[in-house]
Amino acid sequence: MSAGPRGTFISFEGIDGSGKSTQARLLAEALGAELTREPGGSTGAEEIRRLLVAGDAGRWSPETEILLFTAARRDHLEKTIRPALAAGQVIISDRFADSTRVYQGVARATLGQMVDMLHAEMIGIDPDLTFVIDMDPQTALTRGLARDSGEDRFESLGLEFQQKLRAGFRALSVDYPARVQVIDGDRPVEVIAAEVLDRAVAYIIEHETDSERDTEPNHD
Repeated sequence: MSAGPRGTFISFEGIDGSGKSTQARLLAEALGAELTREPGGSTGAEEIRRLLVAGDAGRWSPETEILLFTAARRDHLEKTIRPALAAGQVIISDRFADSTRVYQGVARATLGQMVDMLHAEMIGIDPDLTFVIDMDPQTALTRGLARDSGEDRFESLGLEFQQKLRAGFRALSVDYPARVQVIDGDRPVEVIAAEVLDRAVAYIIEHETDSERDTEPNHD
């Protein structure tokens, strides 16, 4: 699906085990869009991912995590996101900068000012549309640990941490009301996917209409 001259950038956020990765994949399939992820999404960023999502919970300080996530995101932006947008494509990312805002800026530490500064200096863009898949933290944690993926460093921080994450992600819709939409994740996968698709298509159509209006010649 084309999204006009500039393309459309959609992200999915939520606590670990919320089902956001499944919903990101389903939306990408429905739209014929490019699917990417964070940390990762480019060769360099995938190498950094292995440092961040595996190992002991105390492996890195929150400050070091911010620097690693920002480095991975910069490479992801340069190699994957910007080229897709420049080609007028829809690109969907499983996590982006909002995860750092919530994990390191709110839940793991109160480093929001540092997160915002690095984002402004090194990244400089946010998605056009963000879906937060919201669900019960205990259910999500049980699901996440059951995957036994070897990428459960943050799940190992426990239920209280997941509860802080949920509050942080829900607050994004207050901080960024024009961009962030909270989706009830405690429903069947196909029901959630249908709602997400409806909202995404509505946004893209509106975006295309606005772009066409902006490029129409002025005959006044």
